[in-house]
Amino acid sequence: MLAGRRALVTGSSRGIGADTVRYFAEAGADVVINFRNKAPRAEKLAAQLGELGVRAIVQGADLTDPESVAVMMTAVREEFGGLDILVLNASGGMESGMGEDYALKLNRDAQLSVLDAALPLMGEGSRVVFVTSHQAHFIRTTPTMPEYEAVALSKRAGEDALRERIPELDERGIGFVVVSGDMIEGTVTATLLNRLNPGAIEQRREQAGRLYNVSEFAAEVARAAVEPVPADHTRLVGDTASFGG
Repeated sequence: MLAGRRALVTGSSRGIGADTVRYFAEAGADVVINFRNKAPRAEKLAAQLGELGVRAIVQGADLTDPESVAVMMTAVREEFGGLDILVLNASGGMESGMGEDYALKLNRDAQLSVLDAALPLMGEGSRVVFVTSHQAHFIRTTPTMPEYEAVALSKRAGEDALRERIPELDERGIGFVVVSGDMIEGTVTATLLNRLNPGAIEQRREQAGRLYNVSEFAAEVARAAVEPVPADHTRLVGDTASFGG
């Protein structure tokens, strides 16, 4: 289905990113596994995906450093000649010791920087997917846990900044989709939030009826890269009844 296509997923050495990149490879795409500091995991995943008969390359990059991003895109151009799918999955802001503006740097500025660096590699018919959470997507109308608020606001700022680029992407024939998910079982963020706010996951599961796991949500992200772009450029995954707007 994706034979001959080339996909880059940021933050894909583990979790949702790793499962998304695996779905692309299983569908026949050549893939770029990007990591910040999980090189052994990324290399191991690349070796597994290479056994599927696709090309899988590993590219370490600090997405908050434009030079580091430029080096990654140069490697992608040299190896693959271009890019058909860009999944902006990497995010953060709950790490300790990163500075108070780190969430905004990573979740807004770095997303735009990666998009800008990738655009020269992308042609008509390619696709950009931005991965976010309901807690961030709906932050303007529905408050979230205090522990997550700064991250949620920064991710919403990133989403808004990317949406402003839709007219330019349309002109280039590049589709853009935001995939927003409820709290996902088994992610680093959910685990951290549950540690800071014991019972948070269980409470959300009861509210929503069920929560998606990492693999299920990654499948939705992968589908967003190939299925028709929704009119509002938004794919909502999981319960939204508790969120306003």
